[in-house]
Amino acid sequence: MALRICFLFLVIALPLAISTSTSVQNGLSSLSFSYSGATGPDKWGSLSPNFSACSNGKIQSPVDIVKGILTPSKRLKPLTRVYGASNATLFNNGFNIGVHFEGHVGTLDVDGKNYDLKQMHWHSPSEHRLNGVQFPAELHLLHQASDQSMSVVSVLFQFGKDDIIISKIKDKLTELAKETCKKEEDAQIPLGTVDINEFQKKSRKYFRYVGSLTVPPCTENVVWNILGKVRTISKDQLNALKAPLDSACKNNSRPLQPPNGRKVELYDELRDQ
Repeated sequence: MALRICFLFLVIALPLAISTSTSVQNGLSSLSFSYSGATGPDKWGSLSPNFSACSNGKIQSPVDIVKGILTPSKRLKPLTRVYGASNATLFNNGFNIGVHFEGHVGTLDVDGKNYDLKQMHWHSPSEHRLNGVQFPAELHLLHQASDQSMSVVSVLFQFGKDDIIISKIKDKLTELAKETCKKEEDAQIPLGTVDINEFQKKSRKYFRYVGSLTVPPCTENVVWNILGKVRTISKDQLNALKAPLDSACKNNSRPLQPPNGRKVELYDELRDQ
């Protein structure tokens, strides 16, 4: 069943992104947020005490990766990702479209710490920018470690040829757009086995910084890895990703956040040669 309204309860929206106690979840059950108006990004911090980091946090995401905050790093290693196939479910949580993996599908190594891939979802236009350039779309691959800490691999998209992964689920996206459901319910459509080893390819360049989730409660200390290789997505595919969403949430990117003195580390294989 699909969600035909823009707002959605947080406990439904981020079941994997946040480790939250039952009492806190109950406290959030009547709250919602959006991308404009009275519950838009500039108001998120006032919607609940649990969302305070959205307005008071000092290491928030996304950021514009510009020359002034970029620092080439010799300590960073190649971004090690081992991905495979898993049973998966396509979902519409009201503010974005994503895929939830039901079994072990892969891991990400960040400075020797392993994070398991839990979910991927899309934002349009992109949330992160490179030298002020905003891209048509951005994919977030959300990983979680055994201690509940999080790390995200971000993939930026420009218009061009069809994306391989989206091509695999295009028919299901069309089906998702036709679904209806009751308020407070999200849409879930089984995908069967989904193989994402396409994202396992070696990254010759990536950007690393510590930030936050880009939706409430804007939890901080999330390790971001933005791939330097910009992939392609067709306009038809992007429209398919937007179609199931309410009109007020089709543009679901949070505004840029101040770096507040943070540096973004750059791993560049070619630079280090």
